[in-house]
Amino acid sequence: MATHSEVTSRPSAAGALERRGGPAEAPVRPPVDIYEDDEGITLCADMPGVSKDRLELRVEANTLILEGTARLDLPENAEALYADVRSNTYRRTFALSGELETGKIDANLKDGVLTVRIPKRSEVRPRRIEVRAG
Repeated sequence: MATHSEVTSRPSAAGALERRGGPAEAPVRPPVDIYEDDEGITLCADMPGVSKDRLELRVEANTLILEGTARLDLPENAEALYADVRSNTYRRTFALSGELETGKIDANLKDGVLTVRIPKRSEVRPRRIEVRAG
């Protein structure tokens, strides 16, 4: 019987962040693609402007938390006049199935795309059983 690992997106429950005495900004929920194969789950999150040192990825209980802060550098003497995005903070949480090995998570950030690979526990991975004749 095939199993199906579960990764459930949850709305962010974090409070808004205060910025330099100004109004609070709500974090942006980055778009995420999720893929499953026999070996595990892969999440690809679009987080443009986030560098490795401004990214936090952690697991608390059975929840995966992605947080990052984008830094948009302007040329010297330039001033931003308009921005489609009002927050430079990304946050997304996912409930993880017990079938996943959270201790073996692998993450890579390249060109603003965070790729997170979470393997399935070996006991829930499909395996081929060899049948001997005789």
